[in-house]
Amino acid sequence: MKFWNRRNRTIVVGAVPVVAVFSLLGLPSIPGTGIDLTVPYAAEGNGPTFNTLGEVESRQVVDISGAKTYPTSGNLNMTTVSVRTNMTLPQALKRWISTDDTLVPIEHVFPSGKSSEEVQRQNAVAFANSESNATISAMNHLNKPLETMALEISEDSPAQGKIEVNDIITKVDGEKITLPSELSDKIKGYKPGDEVTVTVKRQEKDKDIKVKLAELPKEVRGDHPKDTAFLGVTAVAQPGGNIKVEYNLTDIGGPSAGLMFSMAVVDKLTPEELTGGKFVAGTGTIDAAGKVGPIGGITHKIAAAKEAGAEVFLVPAQNCAEAVHEPPEGITLLKVDTLDDAIKDLKDYNDGKQADTCK
Repeated sequence: MKFWNRRNRTIVVGAVPVVAVFSLLGLPSIPGTGIDLTVPYAAEGNGPTFNTLGEVESRQVVDISGAKTYPTSGNLNMTTVSVRTNMTLPQALKRWISTDDTLVPIEHVFPSGKSSEEVQRQNAVAFANSESNATISAMNHLNKPLETMALEISEDSPAQGKIEVNDIITKVDGEKITLPSELSDKIKGYKPGDEVTVTVKRQEKDKDIKVKLAELPKEVRGDHPKDTAFLGVTAVAQPGGNIKVEYNLTDIGGPSAGLMFSMAVVDKLTPEELTGGKFVAGTGTIDAAGKVGPIGGITHKIAAAKEAGAEVFLVPAQNCAEAVHEPPEGITLLKVDTLDDAIKDLKDYNDGKQADTCK
């Protein structure tokens, strides 16, 4: 009996399209076409964690100069969430079945109408803001004065060629500027095309610079109106005088490192250690007033911290309900509303007193 008979030919011919379909499911797009075969979901999982009291690539993660610093021990780890996108259906199903990843709609990662490049830029701005707010809140806690420094000048912006990196911005049209938020609010009060005088301190000399404002670029506009004025300076707060605070983590986006950065600054500038020599981790946004805000992916961050060896995790108060849903064993979850709360709760925990925990 021949194998290539009518029955077998029918089976083989009928199987070809089925095999082709299953083959395509493993590809990100149909070859030779622009048809996308990836699923509209992202996988969130445990990300890397970094000790803000330690080093990365031979540099201090939080580097302070111009002031007396004190020895630190233990860990104050910031935590992250890993995100995977552009997955095929088999890849997404495999992560869902075989890992602890959470599948979320892609809009949670890349809001509708925004490209990955736009989201990346906005995350970079948010990260710079988190560094600035970390410095402000730490200096306020320590009762030290602040000033606003130009960290980056946007290409093809009104400020390019006029304001320089490391300039200290002291006034706009004669109005005193102390914090980056004051600079931002002041510029928002103008319209594109308006001319303003920005006073900077450069090499210990005051300099008045006239700048004609432009329209805020689309890629960083977010929810701002189209006619929002744009200067093109990414500014950060720094301590007044000779104290300098630099944050040396790169390729990390978003604002969720703010609390841990601020804790590291306070720890390095005060004689008493915040950690008590323990491995502490945490997360949370922070504003200039020291208020701690919620973040995404809290369960993955706690799990990553536990795997790294943390015994205490600082949880934003608004994330506590999610954090205690399935908490890993052997890690204490401290509930924090402000920087002052975090420092007090950690001291109480280290002293064996009753600390405010997530319940």
